[in-house]
Amino acid sequence: VQLVESGGGLVQAGGSLRLSCASSGRTFSIMGWFRQAPGKEREFVGAIDWSWNGGTTRYADSVKGRFTISGDISKNTVSLQMNSLKPEDSALYYCAAGARWAQNERGYPYWGQGTQVTVSS
Repeated sequence: VQLVESGGGLVQAGGSLRLSCASSGRTFSIMGWFRQAPGKEREFVGAIDWSWNGGTTRYADSVKGRFTISGDISKNTVSLQMNSLKPEDSALYYCAAGARWAQNERGYPYWGQGTQVTVSS
């Protein structure tokens, strides 16, 4: 099983970026996004639960209203649309997948390699 992210880059504050993640080899009930800034712990950004109501999303308070997760379970893909980006959103963003809902990294057995997002002020 592989999770491959794409779409990171450099953007000015207030701008937008879209990250994508594709899973090969397996369909997961839960696909989520985490991020890790230098010197900080990895933190939950948001996730989509395909097993609940056709795809229910939840977000960390820090990104609620700015970030949106969407995807296509038939293609094993998930995207993270990030709007109104702030310098504090700069981090290495990871796609993660698992079978049960979790908001901590221990709940996700599968991880992508990460994609860098840098927001300049």
